[in-house]
Amino acid sequence: MSATGEVVTSASALAVAGETLMLLPEKAVYWPARQMLIIADIHFGKAASFRAQGMPVPSGTTTENLAGLDDLIERHGARHVMFLGDFLHARAAHASSTQQAMLAWRHTRQELQLTLVRGNHDKHAGDPAAALGIELVDEPHTVGPFAFCHHPDLDMDNDAGYALAGHVHPAWVLATRYDALRLPCFVVGSQRMILPSFGSFTGGHVVTREAGDAIYVTSGEAVHAIR
Repeated sequence: MSATGEVVTSASALAVAGETLMLLPEKAVYWPARQMLIIADIHFGKAASFRAQGMPVPSGTTTENLAGLDDLIERHGARHVMFLGDFLHARAAHASSTQQAMLAWRHTRQELQLTLVRGNHDKHAGDPAAALGIELVDEPHTVGPFAFCHHPDLDMDNDAGYALAGHVHPAWVLATRYDALRLPCFVVGSQRMILPSFGSFTGGHVVTREAGDAIYVTSGEAVHAIR
C-alpha cells in the first residue's frame, strides 16, 4: 500500500458538511456529534436466500454481521445506528434462524436507537419484524446537514443536505505491474458520499473516480486515501 496513498487511521476524521465523520476500516462511518454509526447494505439473510435456492454457500453470516456491529458499537459508544438501505436481502431473510439471531441481538441492545432508510431490496423483502423496534423511513431522511439515502443518484432538492448513501457496494482496484487487489472503498464527493457494503457476503462493484471525488480504500485494518 505504501505507493498508493497515505494512511488514515480509524481515529482520524474527515470534515464533511461542517461536521466530523470518521471513516472506519470496518466499512462504516461514525458521526461522533450524534453518537451515530452509519451502515450501508448489510443484507441480512443473503446467504440464507442463496441456500433456499439450493446454492452451497456458507452459513453464519448473520452472526458475523451482528458481531461486527457489536464491536463498533462498543468501541465508539454508539447510541444510534442508521442503516442506509438493504437491511434484508430477500423474503427468505425472514427465515426463523435469521430472525431469532436478530431478535436475540436486539434483546441485548434495547436502548440502542435503530433507523432504516428503505432500499430496493427492502421493498422486495418486506419490512423487518416489528419486534426489532426499528424506525422505518424513506429516502432522503434528513438529520442535521445530512440526507441519509440508499441510492447515491437520488433526485432530491439541494436543500435536503449532503447525501450519505450506499447501494453501489463500491470497490477500488490497486494495481502494480505484476498484481492487483480489489478493496472496498468510500467515495467522497462534494455533494455525496457512497459507503462500502458492510455485509460479510455482499461483494463489491469496481468504481471509477468522477471529477471531484476522493477515494478512500479500506484494508480492514486501516483506511487509505488514494491519490
